[in-house]
Amino acid sequence: MKKIENHKCHGGDLSVWEHESEALQCTMRFSTFLPPQATQGNVPFVTFLSGLTCNHENFTTKAGAYGFAAKQGLAIIAPDTSPHGDDVPDDAESYDFGKGAGFYINATRQPWVKNYQMEQYVAEELQNLVCNEFPLERDRQGIMGHSMGGHGALTLALKYPQTYKSVSAFSPIVAPSQVPWGQKAFSRYLSDDEAEWLNHDACHLMLKSCPREEYPAILIDQGLDDKFLKEQLKPELFEAACQQVKQHLILRLHEGYDHSYYFIQSFMGDHIRHHNRILIKTS
Repeated sequence: MKKIENHKCHGGDLSVWEHESEALQCTMRFSTFLPPQATQGNVPFVTFLSGLTCNHENFTTKAGAYGFAAKQGLAIIAPDTSPHGDDVPDDAESYDFGKGAGFYINATRQPWVKNYQMEQYVAEELQNLVCNEFPLERDRQGIMGHSMGGHGALTLALKYPQTYKSVSAFSPIVAPSQVPWGQKAFSRYLSDDEAEWLNHDACHLMLKSCPREEYPAILIDQGLDDKFLKEQLKPELFEAACQQVKQHLILRLHEGYDHSYYFIQSFMGDHIRHHNRILIKTS
């Protein structure tokens, strides 16, 4: 693992790292923010998953998270969205498929299967790496994301509840099997079998779960001026699924806000506090 950048930030340390990923068979980068409290011992942390066309830099430079995280004593890991490199297959004609659009699933179709193993990378390889290399509490970690990354955060939290103790999302794709972005990705990364797609659909995963009164609240913020709201995001579907299984969902709809990082900045403090409240209670 090689350090690419290091910056003092809100009394803590922001670094960018590069490593060779076994899961993705390519070189990957991610950023870490360690709050000042990390100099005294291990701290809880949250992984942020970014959206289509993004990489680790989008959250790192635009989200405005680190002042809030420093105050709460929370570390943040921001990985890339997808495998990269000259040998990684891509669809240069599509912004919503290939490099920049890994969808946080494990591909099974050629030629994507070799490199596009983003679920394994985030939920296994990367979290093991950062827990071994940095002063982080493995048993007190959460996950959040935006758009495609919101899909990733919700689905990985539901698939790995013993790993991720808290979850939140901005403008998530909650029902990818029912919207164009997800249908395009799943049909090419996975198969034409729509039943297989449901294994990576937050609405379906929620409906499969048993009602659990002790399950912590899920926080979702959605802008009502988001141009993708009606066709691609459909938060009402996830709200209905949560109601059916009695999952506590905090769904906040905001007039005038769009799909951008200006929206994310506006409510990031609430998300940091949401995760911190849950993680400090986790034994």
